[in-house]
Amino acid sequence: MERRTYKINTIVINNIEIEEVIIDPHVDKHSDHISDELILELVSQLVFIEHVDKQSDGEFQYFVSEIAHDFKLYKMVWLLEDHKFYVGVITAFRDRRL
Repeated sequence: MERRTYKINTIVINNIEIEEVIIDPHVDKHSDHISDELILELVSQLVFIEHVDKQSDGEFQYFVSEIAHDFKLYKMVWLLEDHKFYVGVITAFRDRRL
């Protein structure tokens, strides 16, 4: 399995112009309820808030976001890389606790 890359219309997340979304194949274990199209919709919702990283290793900042979409709650683990113009999605899944 390989990472999948999607060009998107430019969005701004944490003052960075994002032009691509890279989806890790780890997401595929949730393919019964998560698709690449849904992930792209979830990423588009990240523009509305300033995000604080949960962890940083100097080159990458890692985030965990809870995103409401179509009356469902999803959790997405994603990253930004210094001086790059993409969002990397590590995993995303439906949070069924609600």
